[in-house]
Amino acid sequence: MSQSPSLKHKIVVTRNLGPDVMPILEGRTEIDLVVWPEDRACDREWLLRNATGAAALVIMVSDKIDAEVLDAAGPGLRAVSTMSVGYEHVDVQELAKRSIALGYTPDVLTEAVADVCIMLALMAGRNAKQTSALVNEGNWPQFSWAPFLFCGPQLSAPSPSRQRTAGFIGFGRIAKATLARLVPFGFTRCVYGANPHSTRQGSNDDSDKELADRLGLTSVRRVDLDTVASESDVVFVLAPGGPSTYHVVNEEFLRKREEWVCW
Repeated sequence: MSQSPSLKHKIVVTRNLGPDVMPILEGRTEIDLVVWPEDRACDREWLLRNATGAAALVIMVSDKIDAEVLDAAGPGLRAVSTMSVGYEHVDVQELAKRSIALGYTPDVLTEAVADVCIMLALMAGRNAKQTSALVNEGNWPQFSWAPFLFCGPQLSAPSPSRQRTAGFIGFGRIAKATLARLVPFGFTRCVYGANPHSTRQGSNDDSDKELADRLGLTSVRRVDLDTVASESDVVFVLAPGGPSTYHVVNEEFLRKREEWVCW
């Protein structure tokens, strides 16, 4: 016996999720699937119009979910799920007020973003943008070579005796994965500044010691941001965006230490 269309759950998806996922959704007879049809960020007007009567919204980081969207969806909305690690684009307080569940993908990009962090660190330290532009624009053969041309601060320790300190603003999964990748470059210490509202207390936390022992580091310490700025050879910013972290790295921060690179 076929299911009545009125009993189907309307699911709105704001981007095609690819050949591994879409057939699974399209094959579910109990849902009424509505998918943004274009290969670009979903138009807000389309989302507002199609959210009406939805039981769930599957969104991307480019989709702002606020009271306007939730009002448009109506009281039947039970869940909002974002294909992203961050969820700053979702008004979580509005969701809580309406008892709407929030889903996100905290682990899906950890290793990939950590790889990109190291790539950007190497590119910034070695002035890759400028050198690549010379090659791409065909100017390299005519460029005047010099022994220290485009040399920047190297990521690896210049000598085994030189200890290197990695600094982090934000110390979640991605930061820890990035730290692990820095060990072969000669980094022996880590300092990090975390959310001041975190329940973790002090720099002698057992998990910090366990992480240091596992990676073969001399220390992993939670410190204030001034210490991150003054002690680090390189700083990675891996904290959520928004007003609480706006301009957390500013001129004053950068002047705490004369020679280091920040990503």
